[in-house]
Amino acid sequence: MKSTVTSESSYTIPGVHVTDRTLTVPLDWTAPADDRTLSVFVRELVAPTKRSEDLPLLVFLQGGPGGKGPRPTGAEGWVGEALKRFRVVLLDQRGTGRSTAVRAGALQRLGSPEAQAEYLTHFRADSIVRDAEHVRNTVYGGRRWCSLGQSYGGFITLTYLSFAPEGLAACYVTGGLAGLHDSAEQVYERTQARVVAKNAQYRERYPADVERIARIADRIAVGDVHLPGGDLLSVERFQSLGMAFGMGPGFERVHWIVDEAFDDVAPDELTDTFLAEVEAATSFATNPLYAVLHESIYAEGGAFVPWAAAEVRATDGAFGPDERPLLFTGEMIYPWMFDQISALRPFRDAAHALAARRDWPALYDMEVLAANDVPLEAAVYFDDMFVDADLSLDTADHVRNARAWVTNEFEHDGLRAGNVFTTLLDRLDARGGPLPAR
Repeated sequence: MKSTVTSESSYTIPGVHVTDRTLTVPLDWTAPADDRTLSVFVRELVAPTKRSEDLPLLVFLQGGPGGKGPRPTGAEGWVGEALKRFRVVLLDQRGTGRSTAVRAGALQRLGSPEAQAEYLTHFRADSIVRDAEHVRNTVYGGRRWCSLGQSYGGFITLTYLSFAPEGLAACYVTGGLAGLHDSAEQVYERTQARVVAKNAQYRERYPADVERIARIADRIAVGDVHLPGGDLLSVERFQSLGMAFGMGPGFERVHWIVDEAFDDVAPDELTDTFLAEVEAATSFATNPLYAVLHESIYAEGGAFVPWAAAEVRATDGAFGPDERPLLFTGEMIYPWMFDQISALRPFRDAAHALAARRDWPALYDMEVLAANDVPLEAAVYFDDMFVDADLSLDTADHVRNARAWVTNEFEHDGLRAGNVFTTLLDRLDARGGPLPAR
């Protein structure tokens, strides 16, 4: 596909010179006769004093699915570290941010749930990799770049290494080495056990919350508690606050929501503060694609089990809404969410049609990965609630030139929380550094 940059602008924020670009790409890279297109938005960052230098490139592969690229406010955190040696490229992955975002109204105008589901099949890692390759070739003259994949960005990295390794000089992955041989059902069987363990740790840290959480659940179960936006609050939705347990401050985030559930003014009613915070934490209003695509990122041909997280949850009665102590759930998407959550309700029929599909293309090439020449350094979080550490280590064993640094110092948000990125840089430098860019 020829050059398709449709807009470009530059500006400087404190410590960072920014260039924004928009490109046009096909909706379906595998069907040249299909004239449907999307916009892909790319933000380039460079230290202002190095803006004219020929720096190596680092493309950031965002977590998700459905996550847009970071919106920088300065040369801070891992971005600040990266700017010391790289020109940083932030993609709004297709369907997110400024890259023809998937929105309810536009999706429904496509027609039947099956037509909507067909459209959504083009928003997985295979399409994201082809978009990235188009950006690399169109904007950067085909130079190899390094990649940094956070969480789902690690899944995308493995797809990238499978189908376009010639574009990569080195790969850094934080909390995102996906299992190469495991179905969504097998993944959730492992991560559900980790969720149980996180609940036990939460109760140990905040023992007084056990009674308060039961009291909250009992009040919600009456059936007349509405969130500020109008949604009827269910116990299941309240339980989904546990998704925060996978992050470093997750226990505290949930505790402080629970802590203000009741007050002395109306001791039998849930406070407006509590309801507003529950709604904000569980609405998916800013990232519905995360819920819609969440299980399809594991789909490999006919092995796909629809609503795998719900199937696994049903095997353990301890997660029932009537159980006490009440267990919070983790990074799982359940079909009831598309009925109960207003931001997801317009996607319900498409989500069910997507779950019924079986014609999924492969996301990984095992033979190519086994012969991989691109150096890969991955941070594997021993206690990760989202991405099972054992599966990540198994993947590292099956990908040539992959090395894993296992740590229990961080949770899934280690890239933001500490020195994870600099550690990976140092580890890869110690074994020779990236491949030549040209």
